[in-house]
Amino acid sequence: MAVFLGLFLLLLVLLFAVITWQVVAGGPLTGVDERLSQALVHPDRFSSGLSDLGNVEVALPVLLLVAGYVAWRGRAAGTDLWWLRPAVAAALMALVPAIVVPLKEWTARPGTPVVPPGTGYYPSGHTATAAIAYGSATLLLLPWLRTPAARRVLAGGCAVLVLGVSYGLVRRGWHWPLDVVASWCLSTVLLTTLFLVPRAVLGRSTRRSFSGTPGSRSGPGSPATPSDPAGRAGSRESPTNRSPSSS
Repeated sequence: MAVFLGLFLLLLVLLFAVITWQVVAGGPLTGVDERLSQALVHPDRFSSGLSDLGNVEVALPVLLLVAGYVAWRGRAAGTDLWWLRPAVAAALMALVPAIVVPLKEWTARPGTPVVPPGTGYYPSGHTATAAIAYGSATLLLLPWLRTPAARRVLAGGCAVLVLGVSYGLVRRGWHWPLDVVASWCLSTVLLTTLFLVPRAVLGRSTRRSFSGTPGSRSGPGSPATPSDPAGRAGSRESPTNRSPSSS
């Protein structure tokens, strides 16, 4: 599983690097991208509304509400390191502009013909914002859902939401398709952090508890509470204005 995940992440990084290289060099892939954009662009209210779901003003409050709820539930249940997953999710959200804005300035990619002249459209900030905010919220909530069906519905709803934002951005003409695909790659790599880091830290905390070392909320030698849903999930599966400079 670890090898498969590592290969998958490596593939995403390589894909992101190739797309970025083509955008900077004006390679043949950008020609295909421009022709695809011409076929897909059809500005309307529906596509504009979908793209607005990637606004920070919309996506960030969703993540903050979910992070606050999960932190409250974890603390109330006495979960070890109840603050860790919400903190990692908040850190990932803060990383989005820290990574995307310099890339926009460096690549200086012009926008599609339907937007005002300017540069800084690669990668798509709205896509990354939607993917990280809604994806992190989903990963935070998954351990607290009791049935596999509920988890599938939540994960599917998140995927539909992010794809809807992506479609709206391309359909409205706010972004080229490659801008969106690059943000998918970047966001998936970042979201994997929310899956792996808390899982590794919680695993070490559990081992310390069983070996007699005090945990964050456990006494000496106290094992993790088996009835805690977040604790079980930590050992089994972890959850994981539109301007060129912010779009």
